[in-house]
Amino acid sequence: MRRFAKRVTLLLPAVVMAALTLALPAGEGARAQDDEKPYRIKDGVVDWYTFSGFRRYHAECHVCHGPDGLGSSFAPALAETMKTMSYEDYLEIVVNGRENVGTTAQSKMPGFGENRNVMCFIDDIYAYLMARADGVLGRGRPKKEPKPPEAKERDDSCMG
Repeated sequence: MRRFAKRVTLLLPAVVMAALTLALPAGEGARAQDDEKPYRIKDGVVDWYTFSGFRRYHAECHVCHGPDGLGSSFAPALAETMKTMSYEDYLEIVVNGRENVGTTAQSKMPGFGENRNVMCFIDDIYAYLMARADGVLGRGRPKKEPKPPEAKERDDSCMG
């Protein structure tokens, strides 16, 4: 029985990712993988999804990575790290975590694969961080577009 529970625990993040990809509106899951930017900013106003990423980042990530992705003594500045990180590496690290052990330092980021507040909005967080990394979004709470109906449907279906 324990072997089965361990196998289910290890597979859960992959199942969640697959379910989220299917639950997202057409184009949402792929938007972060395209050459086009995953965010939209016009006249200083961000799209709803980027704003949602700002909110989720500051609810879950800023405790270690600092406000606005600027880093802290605990974790790197994601506004810099995201400049060279692929979308696939981002997903891998957020879902499963990462541990770096060196001769003088050790760091560990927990995996968030079972945290719905992260997993349901993983592309939104990515959009926010990429806007910060690209230097097109300043510090602080951005002005936002109204929440589209499809975002409400997505949120409701994922968060339950």
